[in-house]
Amino acid sequence: MKNRTSKDNTIVRKKVQTRRFNADIRYGLNSDQVNEYFENGWSNEPVEPPSKTVPEIIKSNLFTYFNLVFAVLAALLILAGSFRNLTFLPVILANLFIGIIQEIRAKNTLDKLSVLNAPKALVVREGRQFSIPAEELVLDDIVIFKAGNQICADAIVVDGEVSVNESLLTGESDEISKKPGDELMSGSFIVSGECYARLDKVGEDSYISKLTLEAKAMNSEEQSEMIRVLDKLVGVVGILIIPIGLLLFGQQFFFSGASFSKSITSMVAAVIGMIPEGLYLLASVALVVSVMRLASKKVLVHDMKCIETLARVNVLCVDKTGTITENTMEVNGEIPMDGYDSQSMAPLKQIISDFASAMSSDNITMKAMKDYFNKPSGRKAVSVSPFSSQFKYSGAAFEDGSYVLGAPEFVLREDYDNYREQIEQYSSEGYRVLVFGIYDGVIDGKALTGKVTPLGLVFLSNPIRKEAPETFKYFENQGVEIKVISGDNPVTVSQVALQAGIANADNYIDASTLTTDEAIEDAVLRYTVFGRVTPDQKRKFVRALKKAGRTVAMTGDGVNDVLALKDADCSVAMASGSDAAAQASQLVLLDSNFACMPSVVMEGRRVVNNIERSASLFLVKNIFSFLLSLFSVCFMINYPLEPSQISLISMFTIGVPAFFLALQPNKNIIQGHFLSNVLIKALPAGITDFLVVGALVVFGQVFEVGETDISTACTMLLAIVGFVILYNISKPMNALRWCVWGGCIVGLLGCSIYLGDLFAMRGMSTKCIMLFVVFAIITEPALRYSTILIEKIGRKIVGWIEKRRKAKIIK
Repeated sequence: MKNRTSKDNTIVRKKVQTRRFNADIRYGLNSDQVNEYFENGWSNEPVEPPSKTVPEIIKSNLFTYFNLVFAVLAALLILAGSFRNLTFLPVILANLFIGIIQEIRAKNTLDKLSVLNAPKALVVREGRQFSIPAEELVLDDIVIFKAGNQICADAIVVDGEVSVNESLLTGESDEISKKPGDELMSGSFIVSGECYARLDKVGEDSYISKLTLEAKAMNSEEQSEMIRVLDKLVGVVGILIIPIGLLLFGQQFFFSGASFSKSITSMVAAVIGMIPEGLYLLASVALVVSVMRLASKKVLVHDMKCIETLARVNVLCVDKTGTITENTMEVNGEIPMDGYDSQSMAPLKQIISDFASAMSSDNITMKAMKDYFNKPSGRKAVSVSPFSSQFKYSGAAFEDGSYVLGAPEFVLREDYDNYREQIEQYSSEGYRVLVFGIYDGVIDGKALTGKVTPLGLVFLSNPIRKEAPETFKYFENQGVEIKVISGDNPVTVSQVALQAGIANADNYIDASTLTTDEAIEDAVLRYTVFGRVTPDQKRKFVRALKKAGRTVAMTGDGVNDVLALKDADCSVAMASGSDAAAQASQLVLLDSNFACMPSVVMEGRRVVNNIERSASLFLVKNIFSFLLSLFSVCFMINYPLEPSQISLISMFTIGVPAFFLALQPNKNIIQGHFLSNVLIKALPAGITDFLVVGALVVFGQVFEVGETDISTACTMLLAIVGFVILYNISKPMNALRWCVWGGCIVGLLGCSIYLGDLFAMRGMSTKCIMLFVVFAIITEPALRYSTILIEKIGRKIVGWIEKRRKAKIIK
């Protein structure tokens, strides 16, 4: 985009202003004007690219703190002439290239999907209407906005009337009526109506662009529990390795009298052992692979963290229309009521047909009404009030009177009880019931104040999705509680939910009776089905559930779902719904098929559970190296391992098996917290490694065993403990896991025998072999009893933390 100064912008506005007064809104811009705007950079290009470029991906993977540490360590080893101990570099380079390649592949996949889901706009150019990507719009374009559309650039209404929700910008959920001359702010969305609008500010000049960077910064701070914990672990390790490394080098070189080369190699071995070099990468790659797997199932992931969050969800809030039922509606019939006088009035179907003809097809209800009531008399409406989700009615004024169509409770108000039995008879059969009546007041789109005389009832229904019962049964079996939140009559919603197989769907409440936050907080925990819910209440329901300690997912497809989607822990939208809902959500079901939700949950569980397993493998090495480094510094003992030996152990007990484990199927329900789960698994093995290796070093000095022999024996002891813990976390074993486990043992032994010089694996003396056998036998009971002890302590600590957390929630 060409850069423009403020002065340039002023000149542009003056030139365009003249054209506005002379332009025909039904014709729009011509191709020459569009090209001129593009050439001058006056297009609606986003303020920043939707995804990282390939150079940015390479840079973010290459220039990291730990890569700098590895580069310094490599330089020190070269300076010390210890080229053999550079064996960790191929592993680091392999990790680097894998990370870059996977991220580029994911970028390409998501970019293709994003094109399918990109915001589009209906623009008028040269007298024709085109649906084009929003970024191809230019200044002064005439755009047609309808219900559900998100306003993609600042605009001025030039024809028509719409109701707009600007809550994403102002925080106010009230709908605002916009007429010719009024401004439409980018980032808001159309609730009802239709209008022609001229784009006034596009691209970086638009209101939403000024908020984009701030919004992106806020979202970047929101991390999943798993990534947040890994960030903290990596951060702590990054701080500790420098002082420990310096202390270890100083102790060995200045106090123990070791050579410069030996001091460097020992220090490097300890530091490498403390760095979880592949853990963060493994987690990132696993998430990237999950994004690609979901993409193959037509699920677009806007935010990778939601994959883990959805797997932890224990409450799923769904709307009736578009989730339980198809996103279509049909009229099943109408009946007259007491207020209709067939002798003096036109046929009821004709009166409703005149009403439907006057309304815009801006929602599925009115489309169904127009299809069914399709024989108008030709009467023209004097004024029209589009449907308001706040007041639950639409209205039209004719010369002979004003008519309204809407939810019985909102239209009839105090007279509702007079017709309750008749209305709920049809609601209990699963129909959505609307009342059509004549109004003695002025239709202005605001709350009805005059009396409505009901003329008839209209019955509509949404067909239930075929896959809905099986999907909801799956969530019930997984312990996920379903909350059905709808704007329809609670009796109707309850009946539909029962047909869809939702547990406790007969436990319903009318949300219009929930007038306080306290009432909402109580109701969300007691009821399953909520009817007559306003958009602002949906948001309060989500917040109340989160306040109660629940992890909440919200599905939706309409503009009235956006507020709740933004506040939910995980938000899922149907691509067939509104642009606003799709853009506000973390996951978009491109096929609008709710049946794929179980596979998304399974993908999240696979990632989290498998990364927990892999993380415990990495932390065993980190805990051991940290403890042994401190032991060496405190007791003036030379660090017994070399970098090449650490690389050998890391490769076959951590790196290779962790990669395969991270991609294995895993449907287990996620329990506990990531950090506590990982530490409880890793601490016993890390402490066992430290105890047996530390004891072996001490006994080796007492029995005057050579340092080379001790170094080899320590490596083999670490291998034994590593394979035991690998076996334990791989359970239940299957053919692939047995192959991985056995293959890694064979690989380590093969490298030790045939590449012994490369990995500093030399033959041991008889005295060393005897010590090795003794401590090898000790490893099993040491690991077993330390596991029992740490699990008991861990359970007590976790239980205490949970009690404090629940007590805090109650307060």
